[in-house]
Amino acid sequence: MKKILFLSFVIFNLNAQNLKTKFNWHNLDITEDGIRGMSTEKAYIELLKNRTSKTVIVGVIDSGIDIKHEDLKDNIWVNTKEIANNGIDDDNNGFIDDLNGWDFIGGADGKDINHEQLESVRLYKSLFEKYGDNPSKRDKKKNKADLALMKSLKEEIENKKSEATQYLPMYKGMLDKISKAEDILIQTIGKSPISKEDVQKIDDQNVDRSVRAAKQVWLNLYAMGATKADILDGVTHFEEELNYNLNNDFDARKVIGDDLRTLGYAKYGNNEVTGPDAMHGTHVAGIIGANRYNSLGVKGVADNVKIMTIRCVPNGDERDKDVANAIKYAVDNGAEIINMSFGKPYSPEKNWVDEAVKYAESKGVLLVSAAGNENEDIDQHVHYPTRILKSGTEVKNWITVGASNFEDGESLPADFSNYGKKGVDVFAPGVAIYSTVPGSKYEEKQGTSMASPAVAGVAALLKSYFPNLTAQQLKNIILESTVKLTGQQVNVPGEKIKKDFSELSVTGGIVNTYNAVKMAIQISEKQ
Repeated sequence: MKKILFLSFVIFNLNAQNLKTKFNWHNLDITEDGIRGMSTEKAYIELLKNRTSKTVIVGVIDSGIDIKHEDLKDNIWVNTKEIANNGIDDDNNGFIDDLNGWDFIGGADGKDINHEQLESVRLYKSLFEKYGDNPSKRDKKKNKADLALMKSLKEEIENKKSEATQYLPMYKGMLDKISKAEDILIQTIGKSPISKEDVQKIDDQNVDRSVRAAKQVWLNLYAMGATKADILDGVTHFEEELNYNLNNDFDARKVIGDDLRTLGYAKYGNNEVTGPDAMHGTHVAGIIGANRYNSLGVKGVADNVKIMTIRCVPNGDERDKDVANAIKYAVDNGAEIINMSFGKPYSPEKNWVDEAVKYAESKGVLLVSAAGNENEDIDQHVHYPTRILKSGTEVKNWITVGASNFEDGESLPADFSNYGKKGVDVFAPGVAIYSTVPGSKYEEKQGTSMASPAVAGVAALLKSYFPNLTAQQLKNIILESTVKLTGQQVNVPGEKIKKDFSELSVTGGIVNTYNAVKMAIQISEKQ
């Protein structure tokens, strides 16, 4: 699920940084720029200048991508073996007209799934259909685990419905207030959009009571870090939860009409890879591979990539079936790195995903995944998909990424980020990340969903300039070259305690492109 982060309003103040620096902070250097980015720009300037590179395909499994975006269009993967829109599977890969990737949550008629239920709702529904309200004595004796899970899921769903029912009118009230206040202030100031400085300049002595009230409402919400867009996101989120995500009767899958009991690889979906809501996937794609040399927008981490678009993440929880097929598609069609900025707490068909992950490992493909945004210890609360297979063994081609903040010191780990001494490998920038969004626009967003593509971008950069590196070597380099912050006390996300930063991940470090490239050079010279 693409979790929207809006409940904790935050104002991002980069002090001495100018706008251009702010937009690219995650690629900057702590020593030269005074902000703990990944030192990507330093790597390009000092280590990669005059070096040659090869194009690397990065599979982005997400909500869809605006493949016509001005800063992405030149770096979108094109299946050159396929003739566009001729209704024929020219390359015999099983997918007709898959020019830029594939949509595993779309119907053959071109319609797309936008919203979906949470996995908890789907799982509860299947268990309830099996056992009902009054399980038999035999079931109570032989299926205790199922019944305990069903009870737990019911409580979880009811709690979320209660929360949404409580917060929705509150957010609607705030939206109404800020909308009315902005309308009054825009009319008073005479321009749109308005800034904090514009509002503060309003002379209370020369305006009527309604303007003074609007000014106070607007500034109070601004002080909380709440913009009109933030509040609207909140309203949308809770409406979608009640109408779709937590709605037991909602059936999104009828759009596709596939058999959910089988994988059905290459037997469902369509070739329309943008989808109805490509915001998340477009932002992710820009972090990895926005054009660095066109003087537009933002700079992707990697400068010689093609983004393969695989759509399987709705506004709700992705299905294991689609994730498994998306991974296989990416591998079969040449992706060497796969980014997965999604996740959920349940995985009923994990065996399908495990097989796809093992397939990727066998083909030398590196998987990079977001740790999740629940500010939980994923050593205790599993976040799927995961590199730990049902058998208990771990695949070696996987990096799990937590999100770091632009603020150093105790606020270094993002307050929403999941963590885990065993489950999270590294941290990378994931707060106030400025990247591409649909319509050739750009916005700041935050989440481990942003940290993961930062690392996928580093992996793609390394593979591009040092093509002989294996997936295992890429992982080892990225982990070993992190900036270790052992001894630094930080706030534990979601807790009122502090811990040594080294306790929050395997490496206890922040990904650093400069260090990674330096290490790759040394390894390549030895080879």
